[in-house]
Amino acid sequence: VQLVESGGGLVQAGGSLRLSCVASGNILGINTMGWFRQAPGKQRELVARITAGGTTNYADAVKGRFTISRDNAKNMVYLQMSSLKPEDTAVYYCNVGIDGQFYWGQGTQVTVSS
Repeated sequence: VQLVESGGGLVQAGGSLRLSCVASGNILGINTMGWFRQAPGKQRELVARITAGGTTNYADAVKGRFTISRDNAKNMVYLQMSSLKPEDTAVYYCNVGIDGQFYWGQGTQVTVSS
Protein backbone atom coordinates (compact mmCIF):
# COMPACT_ATOMS: atom_id res chain seq x y z
CA VAL A 1 0.00 0.00 0.00
CA GLN A 2 1.36 3.39 -0.96
CA LEU A 3 0.01 6.72 0.21
CA VAL A 4 1.11 9.95 -1.42
CA GLU A 5 0.17 13.32 0.05
CA SER A 6 0.22 16.65 -1.72
CA GLY A 7 -0.96 20.21 -1.19
CA GLY A 8 1.20 21.38 1.67
CA GLY A 9 3.06 24.64 1.64
CA LEU A 10 3.54 28.06 3.22
CA VAL A 11 0.49 30.20 3.92
CA GLN A 12 -0.24 33.29 5.99
CA ALA A 13 -2.42 33.09 9.06
CA GLY A 14 -6.07 33.17 8.08
CA GLY A 15 -5.39 31.50 4.76
CA SER A 16 -6.45 28.14 3.37
CA LEU A 17 -4.86 24.99 2.01
CA ARG A 18 -6.22 21.74 0.67
CA LEU A 19 -4.32 18.53 1.27
CA SER A 20 -4.84 15.46 -0.88
CA CYS A 21 -3.80 11.85 -0.42
CA VAL A 22 -4.08 9.05 -2.95
CA ALA A 23 -3.85 5.39 -2.03
CA SER A 24 -2.54 2.72 -4.39
CA GLY A 25 -1.45 -0.89 -4.31
CA ASN A 26 -3.35 -3.64 -2.45
CA ILE A 27 -6.14 -1.36 -1.25
CA LEU A 28 -9.24 -3.50 -1.38
CA GLY A 29 -11.33 -2.94 1.70
CA ILE A 30 -10.21 0.54 2.71
CA ASN A 31 -12.07 1.52 5.86
CA THR A 32 -11.03 4.60 7.81
CA MET A 33 -9.02 7.35 6.13
CA GLY A 34 -7.57 10.18 8.12
CA TRP A 35 -5.06 12.91 8.68
CA PHE A 36 -2.59 13.25 11.54
CA ARG A 37 -0.01 15.94 12.18
CA GLN A 38 3.23 16.26 14.05
CA ALA A 39 4.75 19.56 15.06
CA PRO A 40 8.43 19.84 16.06
CA GLY A 41 8.99 18.43 19.53
CA LYS A 42 5.43 17.14 19.82
CA GLN A 43 3.74 13.78 19.40
CA ARG A 44 1.80 12.90 16.31
CA GLU A 45 -1.87 13.70 16.81
CA LEU A 46 -5.12 12.97 15.06
CA VAL A 47 -6.52 15.87 13.04
CA ALA A 48 -9.55 14.27 11.38
CA ARG A 49 -10.79 10.95 10.09
CA ILE A 50 -13.63 9.62 8.02
CA THR A 51 -15.08 6.13 7.86
CA ALA A 52 -16.13 4.27 4.74
CA GLY A 53 -19.69 5.28 5.54
CA GLY A 54 -18.80 8.94 5.75
CA THR A 55 -18.81 9.43 9.51
CA THR A 56 -16.28 12.08 10.49
CA ASN A 57 -14.58 13.19 13.65
CA TYR A 58 -12.20 16.04 14.30
CA ALA A 59 -9.73 17.17 16.88
CA ASP A 60 -11.17 19.97 19.00
CA ALA A 61 -8.42 22.31 17.79
CA VAL A 62 -9.61 22.15 14.18
CA LYS A 63 -13.38 21.82 14.50
CA GLY A 64 -15.18 24.39 12.39
CA ARG A 65 -12.02 25.20 10.40
CA PHE A 66 -11.03 21.91 8.74
CA THR A 67 -13.16 19.57 6.65
CA ILE A 68 -12.25 16.01 5.72
CA SER A 69 -13.75 14.26 2.71
CA ARG A 70 -13.05 11.23 0.58
CA ASP A 71 -13.60 9.97 -2.94
CA ASN A 72 -13.90 6.21 -2.78
CA ALA A 73 -13.84 5.80 -6.56
CA LYS A 74 -10.45 7.53 -6.70
CA ASN A 75 -9.11 6.12 -3.39
CA MET A 76 -8.46 9.65 -2.22
CA VAL A 77 -8.93 11.58 0.99
CA TYR A 78 -8.82 15.35 1.30
CA LEU A 79 -8.38 17.87 4.08
CA GLN A 80 -9.67 21.37 3.43
CA MET A 81 -8.03 23.69 5.95
CA SER A 82 -9.34 27.22 6.46
CA SER A 83 -8.65 30.02 8.92
CA LEU A 84 -5.20 28.58 9.43
CA LYS A 85 -3.25 29.53 12.52
CA PRO A 86 0.49 29.44 13.23
CA GLU A 87 -0.16 26.58 15.66
CA ASP A 88 -1.38 24.48 12.72
CA THR A 89 2.21 24.37 11.47
CA ALA A 90 3.25 20.72 11.28
CA VAL A 91 3.97 17.81 8.99
CA TYR A 92 0.62 16.34 7.98
CA TYR A 93 0.37 12.59 7.43
CA CYS A 94 -2.28 10.61 5.61
CA ASN A 95 -3.39 7.43 7.37
CA VAL A 96 -5.48 4.60 5.93
CA GLY A 97 -6.94 1.51 7.59
CA ILE A 98 -7.28 -1.69 5.56
CA ASP A 99 -8.38 -4.95 7.16
CA GLY A 100 -7.11 -3.89 10.56
CA GLN A 101 -3.75 -2.66 9.30
CA PHE A 102 -2.84 1.02 9.20
CA TYR A 103 -0.60 2.66 6.66
CA TRP A 104 1.12 6.05 6.58
CA GLY A 105 2.13 8.47 3.89
CA GLN A 106 5.48 10.25 3.87
CA GLY A 107 3.99 13.51 5.11
CA THR A 108 3.60 16.99 3.70
CA GLN A 109 4.77 20.16 5.43
CA VAL A 110 2.27 22.88 6.29
CA THR A 111 3.72 26.14 7.56
CA VAL A 112 1.50 28.99 8.70
CA SER A 113 3.20 32.34 9.15
CA SER A 114 1.89 34.98 11.53
